Amino acid sequence: MTSNDTAVLRVAGRPVGRYVTRPELPVRLSPRPYLHPVTTLSGTAVTELSPADHAHHLGVGVAVPDVEGFNFWGGRTYVRDQGPTELDNHGSQRHVAFQLRDPDGFVEELRWVAAGGELLRERRTVAATELTDQAWALDLTFSLTNVTKDPLSIGSPATNGRPGAAYGGFFWRARKEAAPPDVFTAGTEGETEAHGRRADWLALAGSNWTLVFAGATVQTRRDPWFVRTGEYPGVGSSLAHDARLPIPPGETVVRRVVTVVADGRLGRDAAAALVRKAVSP
Repeated sequence: MTSNDTAVLRVAGRPVGRYVTRPELPVRLSPRPYLHPVTTLSGTAVTELSPADHAHHLGVGVAVPDVEGFNFWGGRTYVRDQGPTELDNHGSQRHVAFQLRDPDGFVEELRWVAAGGELLRERRTVAATELTDQAWALDLTFSLTNVTKDPLSIGSPATNGRPGAAYGGFFWRARKEAAPPDVFTAGTEGETEAHGRRADWLALAGSNWTLVFAGATVQTRRDPWFVRTGEYPGVGSSLAHDARLPIPPGETVVRRVVTVVADGRLGRDAAAALVRKAVSP
């Protein structure tokens, strides 16, 4: 680990991820902690930070475009019957404290703040585990608690009228290369087949790296995957796919995604085997 503002994740003594807790970002990008760069064990970067195509894509983290009308994703807000619109509605995720810090992970408390008030309190747990000499796993759990006196709900552009755009929740902006990465699940192949569907795991394979995303709880596996490869490489787990997700006062929403980070291009059998190892009790 390093300073109070950053944490370095290590696997077998090697740095594999840098976590920034207090980034200096414009309000329009919905400032929030993020992991970047994340690398394979051989040092290949598999994340991007504020790329030209989407400046609000910040490596690996948790981002939600609509929490009771406030934008914790960054950029424009999708308005029904109007389309993407610049609004003064951006929130921020504010690091409160690390409750635990080790070389291979941390437990963090965050406040989700908008319009001067706190909407959600988050507990985020991140752990890095060695799987083989060519693969490791990033285990990320987030718990969002409604700390207001009123019901809150989480939405997405899809629930606000934009088909196929149910992003919001865990999100990984991957490395953009000359050719789009391949995407596949245990039973499907290609962006069209994988996007918006449920699958126990989903793999993104680039030139010399593979990411395999797995829902590690029953509830997380119920969330369909948000997948982009052609426009840009990114994968997320959709909290609000076809309906808004309610969070009553004092209630908590919990999700856990485990991501295998591997050198080389994995096939289905190898990807499935590493997922089993990564999420086994």
